[in-house]
Amino acid sequence: VGVVVQFGGQTAIKLTKAVSDAGYNIIGTQPKDIDAAEDREVFDNVLTSLDLTRPKGETVFTAVEAIAVGEKLGYPVLVRPSYVLGGQGMEIAYNETDLVEYMNIVNSVEQEHPILIDKYVTGMEVEVDAISDGKDILIPGIMEHIERAGVHSGDSISVYPPMHISEDMTKRIIDVTKRLAVALNTKGLINIQYIIANNELYIIEVNPRSSRTVPYISKVTNLPMVQLALRCALGESVKSLGYGTGLYKKADVVAVKVPVFSSEKLPDLEISASPEMKSTGEVLGIGESYPEALLKGMIASGINLHHDSGVVISVSDNFKKEILPVAQALNDLGFKIFATVGTAKFLAEHDIYAMAVNKLVEKRNGDIVYLAKKGIIELIINTPTKGRQSSRDGFKIRRTAVDLGISCLTSVDTAMALCQALKLNKTEKDLKPFALQELK
Repeated sequence: VGVVVQFGGQTAIKLTKAVSDAGYNIIGTQPKDIDAAEDREVFDNVLTSLDLTRPKGETVFTAVEAIAVGEKLGYPVLVRPSYVLGGQGMEIAYNETDLVEYMNIVNSVEQEHPILIDKYVTGMEVEVDAISDGKDILIPGIMEHIERAGVHSGDSISVYPPMHISEDMTKRIIDVTKRLAVALNTKGLINIQYIIANNELYIIEVNPRSSRTVPYISKVTNLPMVQLALRCALGESVKSLGYGTGLYKKADVVAVKVPVFSSEKLPDLEISASPEMKSTGEVLGIGESYPEALLKGMIASGINLHHDSGVVISVSDNFKKEILPVAQALNDLGFKIFATVGTAKFLAEHDIYAMAVNKLVEKRNGDIVYLAKKGIIELIINTPTKGRQSSRDGFKIRRTAVDLGISCLTSVDTAMALCQALKLNKTEKDLKPFALQELK
């Protein structure tokens, strides 16, 4: 009958043209429409025709072209190759030096397609998977990411149903998803990632395929998404599937997808959260409330803290104000707060006591390695300044955490979410398990 490419991730999508050129029929969304979603210029034309907004950006091939675009858009900017898998080669450039460095890294491998440079918009990231027949859509669920835009969706904690999206914005997301699915002649699954910033809805990207959230939402809603999408790909209508159109009814639980990393298996890897995906798996926490689901997911992913243990906080100047409520919450929960000198001084100025610890390079008994080996600390919160430079102290702090098996959070948003979960004051033994078969 033909070949299905939409359930094989980005790898299968990249093979579409070769399979089609070899004479095989592509089932579902057709190659020209897949290309319209993947090709920057064609996709921009689709958005313009629909009067939809995306972060401003342009395509380039050389570092010289990139510098001109960086100046025009204003920093920070997001740099990424076309047709990328897992955000590979994707970086945020905060200045011209960063941009040139990233362009040289990306262009170390010959690029068949142009490199995309977008204005980096800070906001809440939202993800939608939809089943489409080219006329109608069925959205099993909308997911909200805990980490702000700039962290790859595979490395973000996803929450269903969303906790912080208004009813008006939900309606707008449903409407825009339908218009995009129809404009791209989608037959089967489509995945769309949005940013909500200042009550504006921006489109980050559209993937004409299933995504890693499909099994997650399928389990929680009890909707057989793959089977339904395949039926639409083969020509059936969404209305004939028997689940209605638009947004499917919410499940009566909260589900949280938490990424799992294998950083200890990869020496010298930079572990900080970024646009490039580093997680190797994920776990699903299901609870009657958001904090309960979050706590289950955190514990399952390997973050399990005792309330009388120590936490090291070391953040860049950009995040010092944002870390205050996190430090206060951890202090109130009974954790011993340690901090590198600059962070400890800032916390003290805001009436939060933290014991100052030496930097790793000083190799004294009071440094982070010493505290970790003695079992005094169980968590390190560290935001990177220049993540890829392995000579910097921050990089060494994060690698030390991994090598010693200590949880390390590199996003203030993740740390804040952890505090919400810890406020339940429950251990693994106190948490009630959910069987997927029980979900209504």
